[in-house]
Amino acid sequence: MPGRRKKIWITRAQPAADVTAERVRALGHDALVAPLLEVRALENVDIDLTGVAAIAFTSANGVRAFAERSGDRALKVFAVGAATAQAARQAGFRSVLSSEGDVAALARGIAARKGELKGAVLHAGAAELAGDLSGELAGAGIEARRLILYETRPVALSEAQLKTVLRADAVLLHSPRAARVLAAVLRKHPPAPTLRALGLSPAVLKPLARIKLPAKAHPPFPLEAALLQLIDKPA
Repeated sequence: MPGRRKKIWITRAQPAADVTAERVRALGHDALVAPLLEVRALENVDIDLTGVAAIAFTSANGVRAFAERSGDRALKVFAVGAATAQAARQAGFRSVLSSEGDVAALARGIAARKGELKGAVLHAGAAELAGDLSGELAGAGIEARRLILYETRPVALSEAQLKTVLRADAVLLHSPRAARVLAAVLRKHPPAPTLRALGLSPAVLKPLARIKLPAKAHPPFPLEAALLQLIDKPA
């Protein structure tokens, strides 16, 4: 039997926030869309694929940013998880492998296919990294290059927005970056005693380690479908 209707704060950047909001509403809950991050594409980025054997994406934003600037879809893609892999397939990439995990799992997955790579791995993504993918690949003897396509910036919520979202039943977090911004917000604006933090993985929740909340939880697998299942589970 479905639980009571809950108010769920969605913190991820657009356009992904609206996609998550629709999924939350489909579960019978109210979606409070108030992103803590915004994505800003960088201008005049030169994409050089000379000597590149594969592209590694650690976010769907990275996929979109690359697809907007390059028409190349022939390279093999390594994706950090299901959502990123889906974005790559939708963008037209034909060979997409997903690690179903975090950056460390992605590095291990690429290293396991080291023998198939006849060139460098290009990590295309944000200016601020969620993990040191290039460093881990280099440690495995794989040439890695970075391509910075966009940056994420904190969003300053209005007092009216804060008053609403801090009374939510749960806040959804998809990245450590968003969790760090949330931690800064909660240090200045104490939430209602009902606010639970639901993160995509332990790494996502780590920035909230010193923030007191009634509950913090993550799913067994870093998939949004699994994350959303936590909404109706007891704290």
